[in-house]
Amino acid sequence: MAYGMRQTRRPEERDMTDVAQQTTDALELQLEQHRRELTGHCYRMLGSAFEAEDAVQDTFVRAWKAQDAFEGRSSLRTWLYRIATNVCFDMLGGKERRVRPMDMGPAQPADASLLGSPLPEATWITPMPDGLAVPAEGDPAEVAVQRDSIRLAFVAALQHLPPKQRAVLILREVLQWKAAEVAELLDTSVPSVNSALQRARATLAEHDASAEVAPAKPLDDDATELVSRYVDAFERYDMDALTDLLRKDAVWNMPPYELWLQTHDDIRAWCLGPGIGCEGSRLVPVITNGSPGFGQYKPNPDGPGYVPWSLQVLELGDGELTGVTFFLDTETMFPMFGLPDHLDA
Repeated sequence: MAYGMRQTRRPEERDMTDVAQQTTDALELQLEQHRRELTGHCYRMLGSAFEAEDAVQDTFVRAWKAQDAFEGRSSLRTWLYRIATNVCFDMLGGKERRVRPMDMGPAQPADASLLGSPLPEATWITPMPDGLAVPAEGDPAEVAVQRDSIRLAFVAALQHLPPKQRAVLILREVLQWKAAEVAELLDTSVPSVNSALQRARATLAEHDASAEVAPAKPLDDDATELVSRYVDAFERYDMDALTDLLRKDAVWNMPPYELWLQTHDDIRAWCLGPGIGCEGSRLVPVITNGSPGFGQYKPNPDGPGYVPWSLQVLELGDGELTGVTFFLDTETMFPMFGLPDHLDA
């Protein structure tokens, strides 16, 4: 063949290549259909949105490499959950559990000297956009359970469990798998699964977390009004109005710092003291961890407009705010939530 002449494939070669491409495209499509629910599963296991995304990507890579070994005795979904769970086990090996500031010690007074140094990202439970981890469609009750099971408090409670117990509780209580299905996935027995579930429930009860995942209630009119009143009070920086919305023992915390506050007096003192730079902020709504949330933008000290300061997650209960978390790592979190890096004045 002369140099530069384009080589043509024989018809049978083109057919084989086309079939391979179609098979590749079909598998890719099938994997992507499971991405969101697998991300939610890995997030519950790992407590980190970033690690969950990495785990799902690793799951897909392993599935690609092992596709010839998939015998079809179980569904593709079950097979992917097996791979994803094992990926999470590998990632959890030897790691300290992720926590919230409230897990590290008692509440502290509003003293700027106690803020301390920021702790590494790997210390904390991090927020997760609902849109990346909760199915957009499906049975409303099942979707509600999945949304409730990514609440910050519940995910933090899960981290108290050994990895196997964590997986069992998630698969049985959140995903509603049968004990026999979980036993097959984990290569263990049904009695072992039932025993692990019982121990996991007992541990969660010790940490004041529900032993069963209760469906989250959608925001009713009262809850919507409560959130609106919070936005109004925060943007006006009216601390009396804001603390009136907080339950008496509501928590106020700011990862990556260990400091957290609890009394209304300390929260007010913090906001009007070390936190006074938040005065004049603007809030942009997001949905995170099954809860209302906001991208918080502070007035830009170097020019017009507003700059990112925190990702806020509100926790609600019985007509009051039970907690507000301010995640301060906006450089990595704001892009995940599709939030802009600047607001105009």
